Amino acid sequence: MTRKRKILLIYTGGTIGMVKDHTSNALKAFDFSQILENIPELKQLDCEISTVSFDAPIDSSNMNTAYYIRIAELIEENYETHDGFVVLTGSDTMSYISSAISFMLEYLSKPVIFTGSQLPIGYLRTDAKENLITSIEIASAHRDGLPIISEVCLYFEYKLYRANRTTKLSAEQFEAFTSMNYPPLAESGVHLNFNQDFLEVPTHSKKLIIRKNLCSDIVIIKLFPGISMKVIESMLNIKGIKGVVLETYGAGNAPNNEEFIKLISKAIGKGIYIVNVTQCVGGSVLLGHYETSSQLKEIGVIDAKDMTTESAIAKMMYLLGIGIKKDEFVLYYEQSLRGEITNK
Repeated sequence: MTRKRKILLIYTGGTIGMVKDHTSNALKAFDFSQILENIPELKQLDCEISTVSFDAPIDSSNMNTAYYIRIAELIEENYETHDGFVVLTGSDTMSYISSAISFMLEYLSKPVIFTGSQLPIGYLRTDAKENLITSIEIASAHRDGLPIISEVCLYFEYKLYRANRTTKLSAEQFEAFTSMNYPPLAESGVHLNFNQDFLEVPTHSKKLIIRKNLCSDIVIIKLFPGISMKVIESMLNIKGIKGVVLETYGAGNAPNNEEFIKLISKAIGKGIYIVNVTQCVGGSVLLGHYETSSQLKEIGVIDAKDMTTESAIAKMMYLLGIGIKKDEFVLYYEQSLRGEITNK
């Protein structure tokens, strides 16, 4: 007889566990136990579900690295006693959070599935029940005694994605997320179909390591036509800044005027890491492909390739937190560590 898989449900807050405040009519978080009361169907799943919640559930807009660490610690504390994990957070920052967790969990060999909803679980037309039930099914799915999924994923509206490949596209549609540069890992319909060829497969037997030292001394500079060089200069001169995610046009293009290049070059000379990521939802940076990106390559701007902005930030936090040397930083940043970059 096959034993039942043990799944830990981690509730941090978010729309999935919201109710309306009768006074203000605004949505607010409620006690986690009410989620289970609202979904009696969970008892029909072929797994054992235990739950843990943040002491005070938070809106995902209030997420920060301290909460990332708390999520990682809850997984660490329960790793040996559970077969999989489902993490409920608000969808607004879910791609940021799940991307960060994917880097923090080294040598992961069990499923960690992030999910949430666009409507609260108590609403008649909610997407919360399907998202939660299927996420638990995915976390408990196994073959030949081993979990089918062994990475950090995000499940929303019938599709399972690699977490560090996702971006939230819509605040209105149930199909809120996309992964433009990597296919879904699974799709839910009449059957739950896993796209086996796209899954990460553990090639190690090492013990899980949790990287808790994240550096958030980072800024995003999103270029736009006519952006003031004074604005860029002031951002690059923020006290204590260690990294910049530079959102460029198309395939990594940026102004090639002398003032802009000097500002970027000077910042790199001071030891600030500058990563080039495209503003486009899909596609890749191709440093040096156009004249307007060749100078960035020459002065030492790091190529994020087809990473999302969310993943680029998470990876920078992780690598800066480890405190590796400059050459190693560039080497590791430009290669895939958790499937966040397409190997070409």
